[in-house]
Amino acid sequence: MEVVDAIVLGVIQGLTEFLPVSSSGHLELGKAILGDTSKGKESLLFTVVLHFATALSTVIVFRKDIVAIFKGVLKFRWNEETQFLAKIMLSTIPAAFIGLFFEKELEQLFGGKVLFVGVMLLVTAVLLWLADKSKNTDKPVNFKDSIIIGVAQAIAILPGISRSGSTIATSVLLGNDKSKAARFSFLMVLPLIFGKIAKDVLDGNITANMGNSSSLIIGFVAALISGYFACKWMISLVRKSKLRYFAIYCLVVGIIAIGVGLWR
Repeated sequence: MEVVDAIVLGVIQGLTEFLPVSSSGHLELGKAILGDTSKGKESLLFTVVLHFATALSTVIVFRKDIVAIFKGVLKFRWNEETQFLAKIMLSTIPAAFIGLFFEKELEQLFGGKVLFVGVMLLVTAVLLWLADKSKNTDKPVNFKDSIIIGVAQAIAILPGISRSGSTIATSVLLGNDKSKAARFSFLMVLPLIFGKIAKDVLDGNITANMGNSSSLIIGFVAALISGYFACKWMISLVRKSKLRYFAIYCLVVGIIAIGVGLWR
């Protein structure tokens, strides 16, 4: 992968991670447009590295919230912070299960499969459109909700299904406050991303693929920087703007992707 391509894909990841438009789907479309030929583990590794970069940018943006959560947990009481962390950990179980036991099957879905991504973007558009019709409330995410939202996050592993879009939409459809749904959505992915990186390190997958380390590093830096600024801007946009605009965007891009996939 060329340096310019790594920068472009890194910026795509940084900009799309915090909007409900599927960062993984845009990465796969970007790879197809740029002519990236990486397949399987190589393609999935680059995607994971970029997700790790934006996860790190999320930590930086939400650093005060994260510190407050851990301070509350260290009081060793069943307080609001401890309950919130418990909900986050509970929500990671479905995606962790899929990632651990169906990793090889997931790898086959990455590598520029434009038609598949296009269809999944249409699914994302429908979810966002339905969520847009829901009324906003003051209801926080409860434990039952966290499990259901976790299932939505597991399904969002598929390229083209927006992780933030599906989790926020699911939370809103369950009657939760949109602002609280967005906060929960952005924080719930952190254990999965860091867990995935730790697993790759222990399994030796990262060191085994370091022949393309320069592109990985450049892509990581591009995603981290763009993700930091995009996060601060996009979080506010997701909370205040209507989801129908993102639904229309996913619909248009999805149709184009399907058309390109059929033509190719």
